[in-house]
Amino acid sequence: MKTRREAIDYCLSLGTAYEDTPFRDKNWTVVRHMKTNKVFAWIFEKDGHIWVNVKCEPGALEFWRQAYPSVVPAFHLNKDHWNSIILDGSVPEEEIHEMIKQSYLLTKKK
Repeated sequence: MKTRREAIDYCLSLGTAYEDTPFRDKNWTVVRHMKTNKVFAWIFEKDGHIWVNVKCEPGALEFWRQAYPSVVPAFHLNKDHWNSIILDGSVPEEEIHEMIKQSYLLTKKK
């Protein structure tokens, strides 16, 4: 996964979600839950790559950051709850899918 469209399409495949561009800066796309409007993926371009911010459980934050140099504390979000995945080809697609899926489940209404 390397493109914005691939990231958005995967997010939308998880279920009742929709794509939104809520900011004047069209670089930012968010994917939200339909029922609650909660964001589970923040997608943007920075430094020549697409980045995806995802919510993580506290124990998983550091695991992902240590496992992959391209998973870093979230850009523009609370670094105690969110990671950024830099889509530079170094993180296996299955792992990106897992992180996005976990974010989807963590932000879904209980």
